[in-house]
Amino acid sequence: MSRRGIRVKRTSSLWETEPMYVTDQDRFINGACEVETELEPLGLLDELQAIERDMGRKKLIDKGPRNIDLDILLYGDEKVQNERLSVPHIGIPEREFVLRPLAELIPSKPLYASQPWKLVQDYLNDLTPGEPLSSITPLSSTLAPLTPLVRDRKTSVMGILNMTPDSFSDGGRNNLESLSNTVIELVRNGASIIDVGGQSTAPGRPEVSAEEEASRVVPAIELIRSIPETRHVAISVDTYRAAVAEKAIASGADIINDVSAGALDADMLPTVGRLGKTICLMHMRGNPQTMTKLASYPDGLVPTVATELVSRVAAAEAAGIRRWRIILDPGIGFAKTGAQNLELLRSLEELRAWPGLQGLPWLVGTSRKSFIGKVTGVEEASQRVWGTAATVAAAVQGGADVIRVHDVREMSLVTTMSDAIWRARD
Repeated sequence: MSRRGIRVKRTSSLWETEPMYVTDQDRFINGACEVETELEPLGLLDELQAIERDMGRKKLIDKGPRNIDLDILLYGDEKVQNERLSVPHIGIPEREFVLRPLAELIPSKPLYASQPWKLVQDYLNDLTPGEPLSSITPLSSTLAPLTPLVRDRKTSVMGILNMTPDSFSDGGRNNLESLSNTVIELVRNGASIIDVGGQSTAPGRPEVSAEEEASRVVPAIELIRSIPETRHVAISVDTYRAAVAEKAIASGADIINDVSAGALDADMLPTVGRLGKTICLMHMRGNPQTMTKLASYPDGLVPTVATELVSRVAAAEAAGIRRWRIILDPGIGFAKTGAQNLELLRSLEELRAWPGLQGLPWLVGTSRKSFIGKVTGVEEASQRVWGTAATVAAAVQGGADVIRVHDVREMSLVTTMSDAIWRARD
């Protein structure tokens, strides 16, 4: 679009919907975007139709199957009415698949200048409730997207692959010689995402250089990509450095898992936006060396975590990351006390429903963390399997879409049972 004088500022989530009007066709993916352009309305329409032609659209029947459909919904506050174009778009008030993404972008904007008291969100609220729509978040070209609003969705398991010698839980266990067997075991045990880490983010661990971190993760990514058994698996990289993220993506990574949500490296969000990948934005304060001193939440833990994540989502969108490329993480164990970690686990539903965060998928990582050891009295991190299992079940009940774990076989069983309890359709 930029080559045609259309700059995309923000996008909604992507929403999967059943076809409307002509129902004998595949499901649709719908979204809205806010753009800047110097083109007049008809000039903008010309460019959008040119894009449709370039993408091979052929209109055989009205409202029938098509691979792409670009419409102008609003053009500032202007009203346009001629034989080619009606703005505001005539179908907005009756179509949830239009109102839902539009309300993500401009919920408080009047749809019609003649009715300034009635906002986009009001039109959405007026619709007769039907089958709930679901947003989708792509992970990789070979893995089904996350669908956080589908009630009977299955929880995805992210297996942790530490390539660090100083990880709090399993440092030094994995090396390139044994990596192939380890990865195959993770996948066979139920992991659909593998999270590769080359820098420990546990409190007090020393930093390594970006070059050293990349030298740990890039060979691991390349090896994973060479294994036939992992061709359907998404690869995530646990890093807060843009340079490492760029090298990882060039080597085959699909997701960047940033514990700082882009706050520790100003280049991270623009880099992920430019490369068009999915990012996990985790709530944290400070850095791994200072975060334990930043666990005061005088305005309330959940409201503060939520509002701080809303600001990071806004920063990601401003940097060019599409909303449908964002996963959230409440940051259990990062700038939180043990009691606060438990409170977050009890409050996942509230976080999921927070204004500005609705429709986004959530990743929860509790595996083997110290608060589990304090509650259960298990000092050795690798032995905290039972305590981790309880937190994973709580995460599924609260609506987590992805759980990040060390013990993949055991936690895959926990998620399977938890899904059967809390996510089965009536």
